[in-house]
Amino acid sequence: MRIRILIADDHHVVRRGLAFFLKTQREIEIIGEAGNGKEAVDQARKLKPDLILMDLVMPEMDGIQATKIIKSEMPEIKIMMLTSFSDQDHVIPALEAGASGYQLKDIEPDELIKCIKKIVAGENQLHPKATSHLLANLSNKKEDRNLLSELTKRELDVLKEIAKGKSNKEIASALFITEKTVKTHVSNLLSKLELADRTQAALYAVKNQLVE
Repeated sequence: MRIRILIADDHHVVRRGLAFFLKTQREIEIIGEAGNGKEAVDQARKLKPDLILMDLVMPEMDGIQATKIIKSEMPEIKIMMLTSFSDQDHVIPALEAGASGYQLKDIEPDELIKCIKKIVAGENQLHPKATSHLLANLSNKKEDRNLLSELTKRELDVLKEIAKGKSNKEIASALFITEKTVKTHVSNLLSKLELADRTQAALYAVKNQLVE
């Protein structure tokens, strides 16, 4: 199965360049392009891509707002931010909106392919600068509070598996529980830890040294 990708960027040359390179990859299929966030939302609804490469700053609707809408309507679609901005004011809102990846446009082509494959497989792929911003943000929000103590043993087990980049199906298999039960545990632990999504949960686990 090839990875079906939608490219959203307001710069025509960037879109064309990305499409040209990605089309050289056997396992990737470019199914559409969008010149702004509104087009990205419309195309996502119509084409149902596996992954969207989303620019941040675009006319009519930016990448963050587009990501929020897409993830609320079609949570199964993975979104990777591909941008020139690495400051906290862009990184944090993008990840809170539901992006599974955040990379800068100077990323090496081979590295981009690796990130795409890992995101589709259920892992989170963040540029080091994005990771540091998110960890700092989590640290500020959770200062002097040990929220981990509020988790049940099973919720803690699920959190550790999330940090390893596993999907709900893989976690269910590893812990010998149903996928439905995993979803319940994920929802509960995100609520207790005051986190927005699995990306933040994975980094929270790393920050608290839950991953070997």
